[in-house]
Amino acid sequence: MWNEKMAARAKCREIDPDALFVQGAAQNRAKLICRGCPVRTQCLAEALDSRIEFGVWGGMTERERRALLRRRKDVTNWYDLLTSAERRYQEERSDKEPVSGTPAIAVRR
Repeated sequence: MWNEKMAARAKCREIDPDALFVQGAAQNRAKLICRGCPVRTQCLAEALDSRIEFGVWGGMTERERRALLRRRKDVTNWYDLLTSAERRYQEERSDKEPVSGTPAIAVRR
């Protein structure tokens, strides 16, 4: 599902691609590049669905992705799973935000 529109929005488009294909402790620094990326979920889904073996994708190292794939052998479409989870998270988050001008304590559901 990865496409040129997503690639154009990715935070990593502005860095040297080799920065995401590192080993050891440098992987933790590489994962920080993904923080706040608007297409992080789609990037991770692409790596999982395509079984990409190397590099940091969507904030996860190859080792983390392999472990996730082993734990969740039942998942056949990571893109659908992750994007629907992201949508639910955003909806829940927006439901909890206070109405403008209303103190946060006063908002209850």
